[in-house]
Amino acid sequence: MLVRMDIVSGLEDAGFVIVSAKNAELAIEMFDADPPRICALVTDVRLGSGKLGWEIARHLRHAVPAMPVIYVSGESAKNWGKHGVPNSIMISKPFEMARLVTELSNLLDQQSLGEHTAPADA
Repeated sequence: MLVRMDIVSGLEDAGFVIVSAKNAELAIEMFDADPPRICALVTDVRLGSGKLGWEIARHLRHAVPAMPVIYVSGESAKNWGKHGVPNSIMISKPFEMARLVTELSNLLDQQSLGEHTAPADA
């Protein structure tokens, strides 16, 4: 919980508007209630009991294939290639908040560029 609070605080300080959930099920429920409200996912892999961060990412990517995804983890980083969604980023704990802010900004910029360069009839 402290890690989540630190990440939320750091991202808000960087100017991001954050929607935070205490577990995977709530995160999925919040996304399903208003998908356009969520423009990226930053998730730990291990979220206590229940679903894992891998599952949140797959759910969101099913609905929004270009959804930027960043995983943060300590011990699960080695499983990223096997369980993570394509074109996502893994940041191993511990990490500097500046790295998370930079990676998230880059993913959002890439997504924005993709939206503007897509053919109109695609």
